[in-house]
Amino acid sequence: MKLIEVKDYQEMSQVAADYLLSKVKTSQDLTLGLATGGTPKGLYEALILDHHENKTSYQHVSSFNLDEYIGLSGTHPNSYSHYMEENLFKHIDIESKNTNIPSGKAPDLEHECEEYDKKIDSYGGIDLQVLGIGSNGHIGFNEPGTSFDSNTHIVELAQSTLKANARYFDSIDEVPTHAITMGIASIMKSKEILLLASGQSKQNALKTLVEGDISENFPASILNRHANVTVIADEEALAMVKGLELLNR
Repeated sequence: MKLIEVKDYQEMSQVAADYLLSKVKTSQDLTLGLATGGTPKGLYEALILDHHENKTSYQHVSSFNLDEYIGLSGTHPNSYSHYMEENLFKHIDIESKNTNIPSGKAPDLEHECEEYDKKIDSYGGIDLQVLGIGSNGHIGFNEPGTSFDSNTHIVELAQSTLKANARYFDSIDEVPTHAITMGIASIMKSKEILLLASGQSKQNALKTLVEGDISENFPASILNRHANVTVIADEEALAMVKGLELLNR
């Protein structure tokens, strides 16, 4: 696990964009794993700006998103399909047929999970997976207690996750209680992982990631077993981490 320490959210976003753009510009065929929420928003803004200014093309890029709320259609303003369209896809030249997000309205959700993993495999797997980290250590929507052997599956969201996501809804009662998410095993199949973290709310999570044990009670801890993980985190997020040198091993 390697660390890139940055000053703040803005620098984290730009460094992450530069990292991702280096892959886009040097690959003839690239499959990205993408995340939603507040953490990657600045990354996507930087990619859009680069596309407008430098005309970087995404015609050769495919993407798979980590998760989607169950019960929300792809056009619902709080769905992750809508998030990706508004915050990235419609602003760059990626082909819609190459963007993939699990359906939270599928008639057979278990089948949807199985087919999502099969489709990722059909693309040859994910070359670079972008992740955030939850305050309780969740990656994707894999809450504490999720098996490290899990593939894409249906999950009941923890109360802390519901509270964190309530800011996007009129009230916490409107936040869907279940989601489809890539599983831990699905994420770990990615050839490379880029984990982004910013701000005080991520201090405990990063401290546990670096200094804690590998445990299903803290899902992100499994990343310590992946051969190619880069963490981009700002000073505030890293404030409680004493063993920074452990990250660059």
